[in-house]
Amino acid sequence: MVTNRKTFTIYVAIAIAAVALLNIVGRSWFFRLDLTDGQVYSLSSSSQAVLSKVDDLLTAKVYFSKNLPGRYGNNRRFLQDILEEYAAYSDGNLRFEFYQPENDEKLAAEAMKYGIQPVQLQVVENDKLEIKRVHMGLVFLYEDQREVIPVVQTTTGLEYEITSKIKKMVDDQKQVIGIAQFEGQEGGSENIRAQLSETYQVQQVPMASAVAADVSLLFVSGVTDSISADELKHLTDYVDRGGNLFLAQSKIDASLQTQQGQPIVSNLYDVLDMYGVSLEDNLVLDEFCNNITVTQQRGFFRINTAVAYPFFPIIRDFGDHVIVEGLEQVHLLFPSEISWDSADSSVTVQSLLQTSNQSGIAAGFFNLNPIENPMFETLTETSRTVGVYATSKVGATSVTSQLVLIPDSAFLLDEGGGRMPENVVFVMNATDVLIGDRDLVKLRSREITSRPLAAVDEAGRATWKSTNFILPALLVILYGLLQWRLETNRTKRLEELYG
Repeated sequence: MVTNRKTFTIYVAIAIAAVALLNIVGRSWFFRLDLTDGQVYSLSSSSQAVLSKVDDLLTAKVYFSKNLPGRYGNNRRFLQDILEEYAAYSDGNLRFEFYQPENDEKLAAEAMKYGIQPVQLQVVENDKLEIKRVHMGLVFLYEDQREVIPVVQTTTGLEYEITSKIKKMVDDQKQVIGIAQFEGQEGGSENIRAQLSETYQVQQVPMASAVAADVSLLFVSGVTDSISADELKHLTDYVDRGGNLFLAQSKIDASLQTQQGQPIVSNLYDVLDMYGVSLEDNLVLDEFCNNITVTQQRGFFRINTAVAYPFFPIIRDFGDHVIVEGLEQVHLLFPSEISWDSADSSVTVQSLLQTSNQSGIAAGFFNLNPIENPMFETLTETSRTVGVYATSKVGATSVTSQLVLIPDSAFLLDEGGGRMPENVVFVMNATDVLIGDRDLVKLRSREITSRPLAAVDEAGRATWKSTNFILPALLVILYGLLQWRLETNRTKRLEELYG
């Protein structure tokens, strides 16, 4: 009996020691089986790379109310889970704590000081619909800096938002991005500019003067005529010293309002010669495209109708490059075709965006009418390139200059492509790559929520229709035959047993 008791005590002690050891090891070494598309419930390598730069105490104060209804309660649990992962990968440099300020005036005042305001939610309590003031924000404190997320309304994009806030604090110096301004140029790109300002220092660059030496990347877009000799010289001088360009520029000045297009004659295209690429005097159409709303006369009535407009293609075919890795689609307006000379060894060109194999080309006369346009009936050509990444050895010292070319003059504009989330992700990815800071590229791309269905041709649709019609009937017949065979065998066995 004594021996059994000693043995039992030893087993219990070993079990306790094993559990304690597993907990100690699990704090620094762990794994998670995440089967979701994009590994959305696991901390990305991008976030881990940013955390590796944290060399001092980073504190996260989370002001988040308890017992919230529906998805808001799930948001709190998701936030706690992801902060635990951040803490685990931070080598002890990140610590966080949750607070409930609704019942503590001092905590509420502290949250207010950090810019975290209470929000109103409709909740059902005691069988009554009530308005409740709750907190759902957090603040990061690092050295003498702080970054705030005032409200966590959704878990979509939360890891990207947290990592970008941390990156903003740990990066010693923001790189400078310039937006080129030519004489007489109009058009705003405030949405793109606001997104870039989260990570970089963005400034307007008048091209009448030389580009400052600290500008790492220059955005150029929307030119409709030749630029002045001084502006062209300052632009080429910037490229010659190894400056990087993001050029959003079509070869055709097209207008949906006038339904007309005219070729753009500009010396700006001379800059493309430095990279061995060129724009064709055409517009690319694609069967896979956005819809536009047109007003049509139906008897005595005028009604608005959504119609497909192939001059506004949706790009879903991408090249093999980190800029477009993980992207699902990009929207273009009146793009031109890009071509290049692959024989020049001093330049490298990689295709980023291609149209589908149901494309077409408009050249010479540009009929942009969205209704009964004969061009829309002949979209049978192979894919065309409508976006490239290029590098070139330039200047007397043969330094490398990079270019991202998108043949859409409205790609960056608020009234054009700049308002579309997928385009913003593309621009941010391209910016990071051109500047050489790729920490957030993969993380940003995996936060995209659009899931476009794969296109199926007419033959494929007919096959699936036939399958959906015939297969259920075959399954019913097979099931009936199986049941008949089982019943026949059962009858035979009964006859053998009982005669």
